[in-house]
Amino acid sequence: MKISMIQMSSQPDRAANLAQALRLMEKACSQGKPDLLVLPEHFDWTGGTPEDKRQAADLVPGGEAYELVRNFAKDACVAIHAGSLLERRPDDARIFNTTVVFDASGAEIGCYSKIHLFDITAPDGKRYAESATVAPGDGMLVYEIAGFRIGCAICYDLRFSRLFDQLASLDVDVVILPAAFTQQTGRDHWEVLCRARAIEFQCFFVACGQCGSYEAADGERRFMFGHSLVVDPWGRILAMAGDEICVLEAMLDKSLVKHVRGMIPMREHRRDIKDMPILMAEMGGR
Repeated sequence: MKISMIQMSSQPDRAANLAQALRLMEKACSQGKPDLLVLPEHFDWTGGTPEDKRQAADLVPGGEAYELVRNFAKDACVAIHAGSLLERRPDDARIFNTTVVFDASGAEIGCYSKIHLFDITAPDGKRYAESATVAPGDGMLVYEIAGFRIGCAICYDLRFSRLFDQLASLDVDVVILPAAFTQQTGRDHWEVLCRARAIEFQCFFVACGQCGSYEAADGERRFMFGHSLVVDPWGRILAMAGDEICVLEAMLDKSLVKHVRGMIPMREHRRDIKDMPILMAEMGGR
């Protein structure tokens, strides 16, 4: 399967972001049609105030970002894993950080809303509070394209291995993670976490990021890490971008999944330790 990742630098400007996404998707298809296009997290809107984000959130289905990607998938006859967009639901005051997947006819395959929300204080003291505007999702999505079984995650989900353990139990061959990792955390954690997830769950790991910077609610610039990458089930990096807007391509060979799992049959060795007794030794011994 040929996969093309769209590394963007989204801003608090919907029209500019959608124009950038469209231009890069056209470029990806002109370079040699992929089986699957992947967009980054927040391809439709990044930054601004909580109220800006609520105003920018749109309907799924029917919103402007949703329709742009759906129509491109249909017109270009290409499947699209549409990163994530800000979703507004008529029956909920909160918004959601949602991936939508389309097949090559433009039909919606399914949606995944980010489960783990990014509420941290970065090493430089900057506070990130995703839950101030976004509600967590409560379900997973697994779908099939070109004979590959694909699981969904978004950005901060990367740090929570139980999610990927669940996806592995559903026999996924690939995990796709749209992201907008911060520059500070990305320098130390991005590559090692992506490679670790590929190795421990013996699947391809496709992580498509945002790069550049945007203006936050306090007027400060927030910098994103970029470095979109594809890791094979042995933990080898097949392709990696830098910190610029670009299209990144990779070929995924499903036979490698079978080969790696045959060498180290972790699925057969994995045990359910949830109900095992816990023995707590006293400090200092006897």
